[in-house]
Amino acid sequence: MYHQVCEIHTNREVQEQMERPEALTDGERATIQNTWAKVYESKEAAGVTVLMRLFTSFPSAKQFFSQFRHIDDPEEMQASTQLRKHALRVMSALNTLVENVHDGEKTAAVLKLVAKSHAVKHNVEPGYFKILAGVILEVLVEAFPETFDTEAQGAWSKLMAVVYWHVTQVYAEIGWSSINNTAE
Repeated sequence: MYHQVCEIHTNREVQEQMERPEALTDGERATIQNTWAKVYESKEAAGVTVLMRLFTSFPSAKQFFSQFRHIDDPEEMQASTQLRKHALRVMSALNTLVENVHDGEKTAAVLKLVAKSHAVKHNVEPGYFKILAGVILEVLVEAFPETFDTEAQGAWSKLMAVVYWHVTQVYAEIGWSSINNTAE
């Protein structure tokens, strides 16, 4: 019992330590939606590029994917049907967030489902969400330089901070330990 009380107390402390990020302004929300329209036209290619960058830059991320964790050849991995399916799921989840960027409750609900699934079902460390956010931003800036200017990068950085904050809140709620020390 004492251990459980300490764990709950520790999780509350983690939640309180992570400050809620600054809310997006109306202008930033509009920028996110406008820039996303261009990306979503190429959602499969962009999603595959994001996952390939994630797995080549952070090979430990492959451990969560039984379908292609043992594939070492980048071309073979890129051609994987399972990788392409997951890339589309990632892009669809982002699309749902962008479509609902004006609705905080919907955004929180979507992120709760994603975070809970990744924590409970797939045992993904929360730090990988932060890593993925950085990879997404990096790929979008490289792939769409005319769209992702400094203003867009700032708006998307704030969105990714909001995403990570929500994810870590869910992980803390379900009792995940070491939120700040994973995947870094």
